[in-house]
Amino acid sequence: MPFPNFGDDKSVVNRLLSTLPQVGRLEWIGVRPKRREPLRALPEVEVLPDAHLAGDHARIKPGGKRQVTLIQHEHLAAVAGFLGLPEPVAPGRLRRNLVVSGLNLLALKNRRIRLGDEVVLEITGECHPCSRMEDELGPGGYNAMRGHGGLTARIVQGGRIRVGDAVRVESSGEA
Repeated sequence: MPFPNFGDDKSVVNRLLSTLPQVGRLEWIGVRPKRREPLRALPEVEVLPDAHLAGDHARIKPGGKRQVTLIQHEHLAAVAGFLGLPEPVAPGRLRRNLVVSGLNLLALKNRRIRLGDEVVLEITGECHPCSRMEDELGPGGYNAMRGHGGLTARIVQGGRIRVGDAVRVESSGEA
C-alpha cells in the first residue's frame, strides 16, 4: 500500500500535528546566578511570569521569546554518542534551563505546555547551539548539538515547578 500524500489535505496534517497525548516529565532544572557561570541544579524553582526563572541571571524584556530554554532528555545521550562519550552529557553542560523527557519537544513549536499544576510556557522557537559548546564539550561539540539544541519559550503563567512534575501539552484555548 503506498504512503498517502498528506500535503494536499491540510485537515489531515493539522490533525496529525495536534495529536500529542503523551505526558512528559520535568527531569532537571538549572539556573545561572551570573553570566558565564556554570548552571546550578535545583530541585524546584519559582517561575516568574513574562520574565525568567528565579535566581537566573537573565533579565528578559516583557514579551521576550527566550525567557526559558528547554532541551529534550533523550538528546543528552544522542549528543554524547556524537562525541563518542560513554555516558549521556550532564544537563548543566548544555546550558539549558529545563530538561524534559517523554515528549518530542520539536513537535511543540508554537504550542503551550503546562509544567506541574501552575506554570504555562509558550514554545517560541529553536535554541540553536553557540560556539561555547566547543569549549564545554570539546572539538565537535557545536556540531554534536546541531538539531539537538532544544527550544526557547515565553512564560505565559508563573508559579512553582519541581523535578518530577508532569509536562502536558495544553489544548487549544487553554492557558
